[in-house]
Amino acid sequence: MDPRKDRALLERASITDRPAVRPARSISSFSDSLMCMDHMLRAAQLPTTLVTSKQIPDYSGRVAVGSKDMVITALSQMSRLSNAFRYVDYEVDIARQDTVQNLTTILLNNNQMQLQRPALYFSGAISFVDQNVLSNRFDTGLSGPRVDLGYSQSRNATIIGLEMHLGDFRTRTLIPGLDSANEVILGSGGQGVDLAGRIGNYGVQFNVGRDYTQGSGSAVRTLVDLATIELVGKWARVPYWQCLTLEQNHPDFQRQLRDWFNEGSPAVRWQLVARALASRGYLGADVAATAEPTAAHSTQLRAALARFQADNGMVVTGVVDFPTYERALRDFVGLSPDGALARIGWNPADPSPGPSTMAADSALPAVTTSSLLYGGAAAERTIDLQIENVLLDRTAFEVGEQIFLSATVSRASYLQCYLSDATGTVMRLLPNRANTSGWVSANQALRIPDWMSPNPGFVMDAASPGTEGVACFATDGDASARLPEELRGPPLKPIAGYRTLEKINEAFAAGWGATGYTGNAVYWTVVPRRAAPPAAKAAPAPAPASGPTSKAPPAPRS
Repeated sequence: MDPRKDRALLERASITDRPAVRPARSISSFSDSLMCMDHMLRAAQLPTTLVTSKQIPDYSGRVAVGSKDMVITALSQMSRLSNAFRYVDYEVDIARQDTVQNLTTILLNNNQMQLQRPALYFSGAISFVDQNVLSNRFDTGLSGPRVDLGYSQSRNATIIGLEMHLGDFRTRTLIPGLDSANEVILGSGGQGVDLAGRIGNYGVQFNVGRDYTQGSGSAVRTLVDLATIELVGKWARVPYWQCLTLEQNHPDFQRQLRDWFNEGSPAVRWQLVARALASRGYLGADVAATAEPTAAHSTQLRAALARFQADNGMVVTGVVDFPTYERALRDFVGLSPDGALARIGWNPADPSPGPSTMAADSALPAVTTSSLLYGGAAAERTIDLQIENVLLDRTAFEVGEQIFLSATVSRASYLQCYLSDATGTVMRLLPNRANTSGWVSANQALRIPDWMSPNPGFVMDAASPGTEGVACFATDGDASARLPEELRGPPLKPIAGYRTLEKINEAFAAGWGATGYTGNAVYWTVVPRRAAPPAAKAAPAPAPASGPTSKAPPAPRS
């Protein structure tokens, strides 16, 4: 055949080869439980712990999935706010080594790189896969002189088991009691109808069927997330079971929301999501109330949807698809007295209420914000600013003692942080030369300074007795252009004309308006260094040899 005659068909190959459905974020029934654990570990002030993991093999050979990478993802999702874990990525299997591993080996051999020893490691395996534990088949047929009819139905159940353990890396021993053994059931089924007959001298055949098979990848991710929550919760001694009782963990949670999504018209979906966006500050209340459903593709609404999707870990599309609908309304679903999922926030008697028929009590409740020291409550954005030193609720430090903070914004924002010491010196900490971008992601703790980085850019010591503090200000865009010239200078340098954080707040209020920014501050007290206890008398040391003496230099400070 001449391929030139098929040019019109071949030109569509590159378009046809592309997926027909947008990508979706891979989640499990315990994805929200991982976020809950992140908040719980932060509240417990758990210090950062280095962890690693062995390979999670499948001894049955029937579930070919990347279980180790699922463990890494679960630990990462539990560390966005709390900074509880950092994974040490080092591979010793030659078959699995890549360019990064080869460069690591070269640098280690040349003493140009150091690896910190992890404290914990995960171990485990997919212990068994029992296929067709239950199998139900039904076949029937009918035959006649000119017609044959057949019907078949089958259902099967498969069980996958995962066992994981937590070990002490220093001694290479598995910690007693820190184990998890769970299993999940996968279902598959099918139905089919066959029809055959004769019309005159000709034969006619008809066949139709429908089948479903639940994949093993999502099942293993669910088991890994559950095992990680159990092991971390037991190790950290936190009430992790509170994060396993969320409505989002219900197996039918997303299926029920999908049914409600299909029941409503596109106009209703937009109105519900618009109200949710307004309650979270992504849209103005006036815009959400007056926007027509046909305006869902406007630049302002698409931008609000995109920011909401990015802050909630979804694939950014800018349209009201089911993942956006599910994420926006997930907080308005609860368990009824009979244990089934029920709608909370819109009238269950009217599955498709229009904007004008929405009940007064069905409006999505506004999200309440914590009290803010600076700025207005517009955009419903919050800044969580905390002292991260090991001791809980510590507000006093001795002169020369290092101080560690963390800042977390509820929405992706441009963040600037300023330090004020007891002498009245004010300087900008962030952005700086080591962290030039002021943009921070939502719900991800920013270390001040970054104590996990070998080059944090600065260290923060208690300087003089008195009161010191740090204030952070978040805006939707780069704030520098609207601030006075004095605040646009280099970082980590005293700012002329500003001696308090309140003066910085006044500059932000003048440039962005009372409701155009969000701020928060934290203060602590600096006390004089306590005198060292007198040393016990010791025998006089022998006289040193003649020659100059040297003293160890002090630790560098930038």
